[in-house]
Amino acid sequence: QVQLQESGPGLVKPSQTLSLTCAVSGGSITTTYYYWSWIRQPPGKGLEWIGYISYSGSTYYSPSLKSRTSISRDTSKNQFTLQLSSVTPDDTAVYSCAAQTSTSWTGWGPGTQVTVSS
Repeated sequence: QVQLQESGPGLVKPSQTLSLTCAVSGGSITTTYYYWSWIRQPPGKGLEWIGYISYSGSTYYSPSLKSRTSISRDTSKNQFTLQLSSVTPDDTAVYSCAAQTSTSWTGWGPGTQVTVSS
């Protein structure tokens, strides 16, 4: 089973870009039919899927966040990165990365708190 670990700043100012990295171990991000997702959970709310980057490098984003989201990868480091631009306090959440196939989730990171505040 793959292991995932998020890293990045815990505090971001409004209008700036949030950037988080997910380091993957125990498996390659290029393994066929694996999808590498970002998910968040705002305080007091449910899980919100942000988007994924696939084993081939293709991306797909939630329509509600698509205009502000970019997910990229570094295969040499076996990691993938989330960038969310023009953040507001509504983007405050616990951000998690996860691995999935077409039929199941195969691993989750522990999550990292990101607060948007001046």
